[in-house]
Amino acid sequence: MARTAPAFAGAVGGAPRVSLLPRSEVDRRERAVLTRKWFWVVFAAIVVAAVAIGAAFAWSLLSTQRLSAAQAQTNSLLTQIGSMSDVSSSLAAEQELQSFRADAMGGDFAWKPLLTSVEGTLPKDVKVTGFDLATGAPPKAGSEPASEVGLTGTLTLTSPNVVDIAGLSRKLATVPGVQHADARATKTASGTDGFDYTVDVTWDQSIYSGAYAKEAK
Repeated sequence: MARTAPAFAGAVGGAPRVSLLPRSEVDRRERAVLTRKWFWVVFAAIVVAAVAIGAAFAWSLLSTQRLSAAQAQTNSLLTQIGSMSDVSSSLAAEQELQSFRADAMGGDFAWKPLLTSVEGTLPKDVKVTGFDLATGAPPKAGSEPASEVGLTGTLTLTSPNVVDIAGLSRKLATVPGVQHADARATKTASGTDGFDYTVDVTWDQSIYSGAYAKEAK
C-alpha cells in the first residue's frame, strides 16, 4: 500500500521539521491570535472614547461654572444699578434742568456794556431815552456767533438839535456786535423842544454772555 510522505518544514540542508498539528488546531490558534488583536483594538477604541467623553464632560463642567460666574456677576451689577436708580434719576433731572436753562437763558447778555458802547458813538447832545428790543434764538452748536442774529429791535434817541440821520446810522453800525443800524423816523420830542429819532438796530450773538450755554458732550 502506498504512503504519502509527511510534510517537512525547514530550509533545505537544515534539520527537518514535521508539523503534526491537525488543521483544526492551526485554525483555532489563528482565530485566538486574531481575537486577541481585535480585543486590543476594541479596548483601545473604548479607552479613546472614554477619554474624549471625559474631556467633553470636563469642558462642559468648566463652561457651566464660567456661565454661572458670569450670571452671578451680571446679577450683582443689576443689583448695583438698581440701587443707583435714585442717582440716575437725579442726574437725568439735572441734565434736563440744565438744558432748559440753556434754552431759556441762551440769549443772556450784559445790558450796561451794550448801552455804553452805543452811547459812546453818539454825539454829546444825543441820549438813549427808550428801547424796544428782543433777544434772538439761543446759540446753535458749532455756529459762528457773528453770523447769527442776536438782539433786534429799536432804540429811541433824543436830541435838542437836528441830527444827521445817515451819519448816525453809520456810527451805530460801527458798534461792536451790531449787524445793522438804520434811523428810520424822526418826530418832535413830546413836551420838549428836542427831537426823537427811532433807529432799527440788530446785534449778532457775539454780545451773548455764554454763561448758560450747554456744555459740550
